[in-house]
Amino acid sequence: MTGASLRLVAHGHTAALRRARFGGTDDGLDEGGLRAALAQAHADPDRRGHLGVHDTCLSSPAAAARQTADTFGLLPTIETALADCDYGDWSGRSLEEIAGAHPRALHDWLSAPDSAPHGGESVTAVRDRVGGWLDEQLGAGRRVIAVTHPLVIRVAVVHALGLPTATYRQLDVEPLAVVRLTSQGTRWQLRLGAPRAG
Repeated sequence: MTGASLRLVAHGHTAALRRARFGGTDDGLDEGGLRAALAQAHADPDRRGHLGVHDTCLSSPAAAARQTADTFGLLPTIETALADCDYGDWSGRSLEEIAGAHPRALHDWLSAPDSAPHGGESVTAVRDRVGGWLDEQLGAGRRVIAVTHPLVIRVAVVHALGLPTATYRQLDVEPLAVVRLTSQGTRWQLRLGAPRAG
């Protein structure tokens, strides 16, 4: 069996992320997000070493993901399977706004992964999309860096470990976080490593 290595990188801060807005605005990194990404990139002499050797870099179509990859000196190929959740009618609106206007719908969405009251994707649908892509990587024998969204990384970890979809709510993924999955071709393992000496 051929092994695979996958590093899932959360894009940096955007204005929408800081304001707890549902996706759909396609913001680039905000000033603080760009500064943090540059600081992380320049902390390593070759600007990519903290992400390890890779065969390919993939990115969500979103501007923030592409910009994060560019800041790290990577040349990403767009992968639509790594796109953020389609939030339908809630796109661009704040969590506070939806809580005020549609409290029951928000409760349903937050408590039931199969729910999609906004008319877009449910969390289960995002897991199915991302999980299908993840399964394709399992035996591909590639070392991949994938720059994407916190929710995508959360459901990817849940899928990789075979956990119930609702478990995604117990995972927090901060901007610029790096999650590493490895495989010998049959299943994924979550690998938690120590920081590189430097």
